[in-house]
Amino acid sequence: MASGGNIKIGLFLTNQHPIGTDLVAATNDQLRMVADVRDRGWDSIWAGQHYLPDGMAMPQCVPFVSRITAESGSMEVGIGILLLALHNPLDVAETWASIDVLCGGRLTFGVGLGYREVEYRGFGLDPKSKVRRFEANLDLIKRLWTQENVDSDLPWCRLDSATLNIKPVQKPRPPIWIAANAHPAVERAARMGDAWLINPHATTETISEQAELYRATRAKEGLAPATTMPALREIYCAPTRALAMERAAPYLLKKYRHYADWGQHKALPGDEDFRAGFDELAESRFIVGTPDDCLERLLGWRDEIGVDHFIFRTDWVGMPVETAMQSIDLLDREVVPVLRAA
Repeated sequence: MASGGNIKIGLFLTNQHPIGTDLVAATNDQLRMVADVRDRGWDSIWAGQHYLPDGMAMPQCVPFVSRITAESGSMEVGIGILLLALHNPLDVAETWASIDVLCGGRLTFGVGLGYREVEYRGFGLDPKSKVRRFEANLDLIKRLWTQENVDSDLPWCRLDSATLNIKPVQKPRPPIWIAANAHPAVERAARMGDAWLINPHATTETISEQAELYRATRAKEGLAPATTMPALREIYCAPTRALAMERAAPYLLKKYRHYADWGQHKALPGDEDFRAGFDELAESRFIVGTPDDCLERLLGWRDEIGVDHFIFRTDWVGMPVETAMQSIDLLDREVVPVLRAA
């Protein structure tokens, strides 16, 4: 399932910080990371979204993504992901069309359901309605971006022959990548999106199974194979395996404790336990080690699963920016060139 030589490399910014952090300084640190990978020739830059994240401060994605576009050069700019079911689709369509304009037509529009009930309650929504809202919102956004005189009789968005006067730069629209954890969500991503954005939480075995499900669903629906297969991976690279573990493990363990508290593991197939020890969590999931260790795992994802756009998350809540940038430097010098080779 080799992807060939058209491998893209992205950086996911962990726009989450311990409470009490100087967020102005923290934002400047993240902009340093953007400029660093931009100057190294990486292909994309990414940020995510949550509301009311316990134990951390997280600037919201629209202003944050708008800010990083100014430093992104020619990189693709991605939201990974927007919690689409929480939002009004008219607002989303106009807002993210505007961002596609601001970044000169380089937006990748990543969306997903989300899994935290506190976010749905905060917006006065029944979590049981999320699939319906997600599908209806995405359908309407596609129509608003590509059509004129659009009607909608959704209870939360009524339109009568509406036409957006601000449209995305990309035609017919920005690429839509759908994040999915459970099997039904992977099938939905195959039907409704341009690509499935592979999560960093599931094991390699689960992702391999779901990649086949994704491809089979597109074929069943009469859709062409997706033109890209992106994957977000937790990764830290250091000169020795022990040093990589020392630098990354405390932050990754804290990250996955938060996921456990939020119930993220419940969205995955099988019996996942995000409160396990680091070694158990890392098995078939994290990529932490030397350049050779990283390549061994990443080349398998490239050649066996078919991933052709790797989005590296190499900083986590509380990690000093210098520590993250040491990993970026080693990845760029010793891992990325091999990964990009056919």
